[in-house]
Amino acid sequence: QVQLVESGGGLVQAGGSLRLSCAASGTIFSINTMGWYRQAPGKQRELVASITNRGTTTYTDSVKGRFTISRDNAKNTVYLQMNSLKPEDTAVYYCNIVYYRGDYFWGQGTQVTVSS
Repeated sequence: QVQLVESGGGLVQAGGSLRLSCAASGTIFSINTMGWYRQAPGKQRELVASITNRGTTTYTDSVKGRFTISRDNAKNTVYLQMNSLKPEDTAVYYCNIVYYRGDYFWGQGTQVTVSS
C-alpha cells in the first residue's frame, strides 16, 4: 500500500506564502509524475501543477509565476511553494502520484484558505 501524507496548509492573508509538502510511504514503485490538484467548494478538482521524474513541470495558467513545484526523488516527496496567494486560491489541495505502469494514488487533502 501507498500512503501520501500532506502538510503545510493553513490560513494566510492575500499576498502571503505557503509551502505544501507531500511524502509518499509504503511500498513504492517507480513514480513517473507527482502533482498537486485543488478543489474549491462547488467546483471540480483541477490540476494545479505537476512534475515528471525528469523534472518537466506543468502549471495551470492561474498559478504561473506564483507557484513552484519541486520534488525530492530520494525522499519520494513533492513540494508546492505558493507565493502571492489570492483568495481564489482557497481550496483543498490534494497530492497525486502516478506510477510508470499507470497506478495512481491520492493524498487526503490539506486546506488552504486565503483571506482578503
